[in-house]
Amino acid sequence: MAVSDELGLTAQPVMTLIRKRNTREDLRSLARLCRRFECSGIVVGNPLHLSGEVSAQAAKIQTFAAELGKVAGLPVRLWDERLTSRAAHEILYAAGKTRQEHKPLVDQVAAVLILQSFLDSNPGSKSEATLRHIPAAGAPDEALD
Repeated sequence: MAVSDELGLTAQPVMTLIRKRNTREDLRSLARLCRRFECSGIVVGNPLHLSGEVSAQAAKIQTFAAELGKVAGLPVRLWDERLTSRAAHEILYAAGKTRQEHKPLVDQVAAVLILQSFLDSNPGSKSEATLRHIPAAGAPDEALD
């Protein structure tokens, strides 16, 4: 997860939320974090195919994002997240991190990249939060990028 500064100019990493098996619990946790950081909206990474076509995962994310918007009472924007994980790994390598050190950081770096891309494309957006997909512990990859 990442949040913007109050002016909506820069994105900063916040944390990696470890998903539960209960989607409702995940939604409530995310809504609490949005209130804590006084977010005015939510940007959710949309995992499209490289061709731009909607993937099966993207369809799940769209459903999750709609539910999150209802629970949090905030507008939700889906934002293209293609290649953000790859870019995040490149940034971590450039920072001297070994591959083993990437796991706890890669989702936060990718979330920052997604939110910064949104902020750069939407000047004046304030107090946004962004979310990346993190599978539930021990569960198949299923909802929140």
